[in-house]
Amino acid sequence: LNFHSQRTMKVAQELYEGVNVGSEHGGVQGLITYMRTDSLRISTEAQDAAREFIREQYGDKYCPAEPRIYKTKANAQDAHEAVRPTNVALVPALIRKHLSNDQYKLYKLIWERFIASQMESADLATLTLDFDCKGYLFRTGGYTVTFPGYMAVYEESVDESHRTHADEPEEQKDLRIPALTEGQGLESDKIDPARHFTEPPPRYTEASLIKLLEEKGIGRPSTFVTIITTIISRGYVKRESKSLVPTELGEVTNTIMLKTFST
Repeated sequence: LNFHSQRTMKVAQELYEGVNVGSEHGGVQGLITYMRTDSLRISTEAQDAAREFIREQYGDKYCPAEPRIYKTKANAQDAHEAVRPTNVALVPALIRKHLSNDQYKLYKLIWERFIASQMESADLATLTLDFDCKGYLFRTGGYTVTFPGYMAVYEESVDESHRTHADEPEEQKDLRIPALTEGQGLESDKIDPARHFTEPPPRYTEASLIKLLEEKGIGRPSTFVTIITTIISRGYVKRESKSLVPTELGEVTNTIMLKTFST
């Protein structure tokens, strides 16, 4: 959603504490479970409700024969469930008029990911396509969707700021291709020449830095926002667009810490 971490937590807190979704939907409702958690566990009650919803709205073939169970990471604190909607029947579109724009976006993301996490897998067909254009051969690769499964609800996208040169499309692995038949004629919409050079890894964004903190076991979900806020407020880094760029103070501080403390 390209929200800063503080903004995300503020909106999540509002959804957790309760929003008036109208008398037709029960008035003030806490729309999500406790959000400062890294658990992947959900209650049996929530899982059953999700599976029933999936069967009713999408059909039996979209609901796995066995419930989906996700293994929580070894260092996770499992005191709370995973972040999920409290009531799957409160479909985002139904209550949109009662939510602010930020509340709707975040609630929709949480609701869709939760429902998708309990759905059947998608079936994809990997393709390599050769195009002949006046004697010149063009090639691309990608996939077609033979059965959408969870993608009927949620399909993850890759934020452009998180791409690295390793993600760039030499084989276009993530390219979704429409259904085509051999020998089919295709019209060219445009020609877009481009050259790709090896580039250094992109700078951290708030999202990718939080992911690194998780991987390194630094902090907890309850402290990630404080860590980000602190390094910005003390002037160690500054925001440039989505990126966190080290300042001169930050580089000097980092140099002193590397010299003083063993790594």
